[in-house]
Amino acid sequence: MTMAPSARPPETHRIDVQALNRADRSLRCLPFRRSFYEEVADQPMSSSELCRRADWAELVFAPFGPERAEDHFIWLIRLGVLRREVDGQGLTERVRLTPMGRNLLARWPGEIPRAGLRERIRENFQRHRPRF
Repeated sequence: MTMAPSARPPETHRIDVQALNRADRSLRCLPFRRSFYEEVADQPMSSSELCRRADWAELVFAPFGPERAEDHFIWLIRLGVLRREVDGQGLTERVRLTPMGRNLLARWPGEIPRAGLRERIRENFQRHRPRF
């Protein structure tokens, strides 16, 4: 007896939905505004370029430097939202938005809604203590 194709979603679809939901939660927990993601959708950006523009991030405690911005970039790369730009020499320090990142931006008509404190704490544990 075979199952009807619509009875159960394919495994890859389930994984994609999980990845999108995880990235959705992370975007709402990170300090970057929509304008940052729209900018990296059009042109690549480095962490030092990001730090020169205060209007791209919600600075809750203090401005962050290139190292912290790079940590956020690496996390977004791991989630599949950003990717490294490639030139003739190989990978560069600049990042671009991926198709998955574009799909996430399409979920929100305006600014990215911010996560609550509880969700930010949970995200922080999952990001920095994934096996905890």
